[in-house]
Amino acid sequence: MSVSSKSSGITSNRWFKPVVITAGALVVALILVLVAQWLRTLQPVQQFLTDYPGHSAIPEGAPTGFPAWLGWQHFLNMFFIVLIIRSGWQVRTTTRPAANWTRNNKGFIKTKNPPTKISLDLWFHLTLDALWVLNGIIFIVLLFATGQWLRIVPTSWDVFPNAISAGLQYASLNWPVENGWNNYNSLQLLTYFITVFIAAPLAIITGIRMSGAWPKKAAINKFYPIELARKIHFPVMIYFVAFVIVHVTLVLATGALRNLNHMYASNDDNSSWWGFGIFAASIVFTAAAWFLARPLFLRPIASLMGKVSR
Repeated sequence: MSVSSKSSGITSNRWFKPVVITAGALVVALILVLVAQWLRTLQPVQQFLTDYPGHSAIPEGAPTGFPAWLGWQHFLNMFFIVLIIRSGWQVRTTTRPAANWTRNNKGFIKTKNPPTKISLDLWFHLTLDALWVLNGIIFIVLLFATGQWLRIVPTSWDVFPNAISAGLQYASLNWPVENGWNNYNSLQLLTYFITVFIAAPLAIITGIRMSGAWPKKAAINKFYPIELARKIHFPVMIYFVAFVIVHVTLVLATGALRNLNHMYASNDDNSSWWGFGIFAASIVFTAAAWFLARPLFLRPIASLMGKVSR
């Protein structure tokens, strides 16, 4: 067999699995849509959708609309999460890092033992994590200070049947009425609650356990081994990837201008392009950061906090 034949075979095998997975996912999605549409023809299901239209009553005293600080939070969270996912994947898959970093032990953080040398990719990942956590603390404080938590924390048990109803409506492609300015549907509410109060804390707790900052001889290590943290941390990353894909898809598919005005321009305008413009600028900024997140540009920044070496 010639070299070109072998190369062609390797290339075809490389593409075969993704193509099969994509085709399988499309078939499953088509079956799901057909089953959901069939279910909606059944009288008991129709009655269920009438009783539970897909959203719970908004709690008394809950604020309406999106304040300006939430628009900034949308951008910052998107920016950090995208780069955290990128750098985390690099840490997981890179076997020979292009550069390493050792913390300066004479700075603000001083330890008795000498700092451990880590890859530049891991330094970037941990730095982004720290900024994301700081931003998250600000977000949580503002969330409860302004009452916005009432919009993403379940306060009634009927949120669960309403979430099932909303899911069935999405699956049947006859989507629930969108009114995010006033009240999320129950599936959105539960998803945001899980993302903010479950997935994010899990990412932080497991990330800290896997980092060099965690004490190696702590008594809790027996009950919380690093292997357990790794088994949790990666699926949480996959959850965030799925959340971003589904979230952006639905934002654009259920009234892009209005939704982007909610998220970035803090208004309920159905025709203004301000929200779209800010969103587009944030995408360009994030894409630029993605491109610049490589050793050539990271080394000068990392060297301000420690020593960069091969």
